[in-house]
Amino acid sequence: MCGIVAAVGSNNVIPLLIDGLKKLEYRGYDSTGIGYITALGDVGTERSLERVAQLEAQILAKHLEATVGIAHTRWATHGAPALRNAHPMTSNSEGVSLCLVHNGIIENFEEIKAELLAAGYTFTSDTDTEVMTHLIHQYCVGGLDLYEAVFTATKRLKGLYAIAVMRADEPHRIIGARQGAPMLIGVGERGNYIASDTAALLSETRDVIYLEEGDVVEITVDSHRIRTAAGEFVERTIHTSELSADAVSLGLFDHYMQKETFEQPEVVANTLEMVSGAQSISPQLFGASALELFPKITNILILACGTSYHAGMVARYWLEDVAGIPVNVEIASEYRYRKSVAQSNTLIITISQSGETADTIAALQHAKELHNGLSAVTLSICNAPESALTRQSQLKFLTRAGPEIGVASTKAFTTQLSSLFVLTLVLAKVNGHLSVAQEADYLKQLRHLPAAMQQVLLLEDQIKPWAKAFADKDHALFLGRGIHWPVAMEGALKLKEITYIHAESYAAGELKHGPLALVDEKMPVIAIAPNDGLIEKLKSNLQEVRARSGELYIFADRDTQIETGEGVHVINLPDHAGLLSPILHTLPLQLLSYHTALERGTDVDKPRNLAKSVTVE
Repeated sequence: MCGIVAAVGSNNVIPLLIDGLKKLEYRGYDSTGIGYITALGDVGTERSLERVAQLEAQILAKHLEATVGIAHTRWATHGAPALRNAHPMTSNSEGVSLCLVHNGIIENFEEIKAELLAAGYTFTSDTDTEVMTHLIHQYCVGGLDLYEAVFTATKRLKGLYAIAVMRADEPHRIIGARQGAPMLIGVGERGNYIASDTAALLSETRDVIYLEEGDVVEITVDSHRIRTAAGEFVERTIHTSELSADAVSLGLFDHYMQKETFEQPEVVANTLEMVSGAQSISPQLFGASALELFPKITNILILACGTSYHAGMVARYWLEDVAGIPVNVEIASEYRYRKSVAQSNTLIITISQSGETADTIAALQHAKELHNGLSAVTLSICNAPESALTRQSQLKFLTRAGPEIGVASTKAFTTQLSSLFVLTLVLAKVNGHLSVAQEADYLKQLRHLPAAMQQVLLLEDQIKPWAKAFADKDHALFLGRGIHWPVAMEGALKLKEITYIHAESYAAGELKHGPLALVDEKMPVIAIAPNDGLIEKLKSNLQEVRARSGELYIFADRDTQIETGEGVHVINLPDHAGLLSPILHTLPLQLLSYHTALERGTDVDKPRNLAKSVTVE
């Protein structure tokens, strides 16, 4: 949520800022804006409540040019989506003119605001961001230059933030700071840059510096400086990003969600590359010290949010079934607000696409404190190699999904599942629960998985008519049993996210304990029917639905012997994939949501009220 891109260049940076905002649209936003230093040495701003394209039109109409500028996409926290609350925020009095953009939440803004009001400052917005802007302005009026003013202000701020600030009478530089929210420096030939995400800078540079917690930075056209929270100036390593401009472009696809759905066989193959070509698996896939740490594990705690939480729910079945280790899966945003019992020798697994999810990072920190002295091991499964989550974990496994732009997660989920299955096999092997023959068989299944996924995606044309039938519905019910219940949860989440159809998921055996009251001829019921040990139980549950005139839409394995009939619609997947079946059954649910959203005319990639990277609580 929210996005920052800032630039000090030798040429006009306005086009770069606009392009960067377009690359950050996936994060979710309800307003956007740009600030710049004019040729006359003043601060200018343009803001819009529309999409970035509208902001671009405003700017093009005025033929704006600047070599220093900051830009922002805002997802409302403090203050409703309104022009007065859009960024950048300015503070202009007593000969000092500032302009600031901000991601995150300042928790003590009311206390600071009261002080500033008493000092004579007036507020035109409802935001905590304006409080920061005036606070820095006050320090500048007191005689500090912008770098020192920002550094001093950070000592007063409590909460999560990433900011970029510029000052009219210091037109050669931009100052940034981060605490809890992602921010990096881009190092280019024609200037230097600050951004929330590498993708925003790919048109100009792939050389980036990942900032640490508490860093305050300065960029000029040909230099950068980094100061730690302790006040020391440091050098940090420049990384060359593996991302390319093509990776974040639509190509021949109409939407990012569509593109990312069809990328899944490839990215799962990439994620499994080190496994699929091997004759055996090793704990060192998760880090050099895993060989020593994993044999001591006696229980597992999984912390995640949203789609990643569903991945953890699937993994619980695998880990307990194959590895024989008890597992507890917690919603990260709830975990640290209840008293829980810490156990010794716990493997604490955090799962996140971005590695910057505020709730998951906070849950990890709480878990580490709670398990202090109990020989806990921390592992992050993440798509971002230099994220806050991976830096705070002893071990990591990168999902290699590539950039996921669509707000509704697709390939992040299936690559997380693939990674968790590999972890399951490694822990099972360490515990002596995996024979040589079983290991070889599972590796064979993993090698075949991308091809099996490709075959499932070929069902798209069969799914499209179902989407037409769903387009006028207001409610839907998703059913699954056993390991496929979390997949049903994920299917319901996808439908809610991008179609705005109210959808619920249940373990099918729970129908008769309440949800059956919802079923009538107007309620479509989507069921996942793999040919596993629970198929006969599931068939009985489906009969309960038909007896109440519910319309059934069933994704079934080919040999389940569930036939199409009155009120029963069946799409058959390829043969049952055993323990990997949840990954295959996820794909048609994604396609159903995507095509239903197309039929309803909703914004597939940027659904209302949602953000991709949730960096606030």
